[in-house]
Amino acid sequence: MELKISSLAERPEMLDRVRAMADSWPAFAVEDLSGNAHYPRIPVELPEYVQFAEDEYGEVVAHGHSVPFALHTEGRGALPARGWSEVLVWAFGDLRRGVRPDTVSAISVVVAPHAQGRGLSGRMLAAMRDNARAHGFREVVAPVRPSAKHLEPHTPIEEYARRLRPDGLPHDPWLRVHARAGATLDGVAPASMTVAASLEEWRHWTGLPFDTAGDVEVPGALVPVRCEPGRGYAVYVEPNVWMRHAL
Repeated sequence: MELKISSLAERPEMLDRVRAMADSWPAFAVEDLSGNAHYPRIPVELPEYVQFAEDEYGEVVAHGHSVPFALHTEGRGALPARGWSEVLVWAFGDLRRGVRPDTVSAISVVVAPHAQGRGLSGRMLAAMRDNARAHGFREVVAPVRPSAKHLEPHTPIEEYARRLRPDGLPHDPWLRVHARAGATLDGVAPASMTVAASLEEWRHWTGLPFDTAGDVEVPGALVPVRCEPGRGYAVYVEPNVWMRHAL
């Protein structure tokens, strides 16, 4: 597939088309409140950190979002246990206060469903790394959502993240893309994204009854969702895996 990769800073007129691109996220995965509050701000306030790919027909087939933030500053230093959610809060807090960033965090790489399986995720990751390097950064970090973990919701994330193939590369396909790009595993973010919602909302998102107390396996979820029918809610706490890319 022939691709043209651009940033929204270069081509701001493409914002609506980037936002309108189809994706394959499970319905519940876009209901994290921190993500809902901050993710839409990236294309508007940090357009130079949004890359998108067009195919030979001019159709947007992939995009990647990242954010600059200050990791090596007082009270931080280590990548946060609340992963994706907290790095978004840090990035926009730093932007508001005028704090100089020293690191770029990947936030998402999304490939249109009909274009998956063609190596686009790796190409968008490379574009994200190149963009960070061009802006003077020496490291990209990524709170990675392992792409096949949903097939093993009861496997501990630490065990899953460190599982290797015979060739020494990660078992998980998306972790493997990062490793092939030169990333190293830093650790696990055990509470990277939290979706707490009413049972009615969970029923709407999943089509499941959510009428029994305990863990519920939900298609697309990396770990079970905790259902509390006596209290009228269910909570999903998603772990991610921190990968570090030296540039």
